[in-house]
Amino acid sequence: MDMMKGAMSASDMPMKDMDMSMMQDCMEALSACMQACVMCADADAGEGLGRCGAMCANCADVCDTMMRMMLRTTGYDMQVMMSMMETCITMCRACSAECMMHADMHEHCRMCAMACDQAVMAMEKMMGAMREMMPAS
Repeated sequence: MDMMKGAMSASDMPMKDMDMSMMQDCMEALSACMQACVMCADADAGEGLGRCGAMCANCADVCDTMMRMMLRTTGYDMQVMMSMMETCITMCRACSAECMMHADMHEHCRMCAMACDQAVMAMEKMMGAMREMMPAS
């Protein structure tokens, strides 16, 4: 998935100074998290873990939306992106915490929690870079 590196010339992008490989890493972590959450939600449905399944389904939706926003490189608004990223981080943390309650009994919950934690780390790294790009107020 090297599409971010050559998607547009830097001058066409509102966040032209963003490290595209960092953005790509973040999107890959979001994609992995979304996939793990979908698989976990499906497994949870068969195991009577309703709250966990619902949390995973919601997390998958939020990660997918965040990833799609990142793919729209010409429509970036720094404040909106950061707000959405904070929401996604909150959702991933909540999903990870829920899945960790079942991680000893269910491998899919352990894997989902790990994917959520990886997505949080990637988004926090990207948000740090985004904050450095913002003009001082």
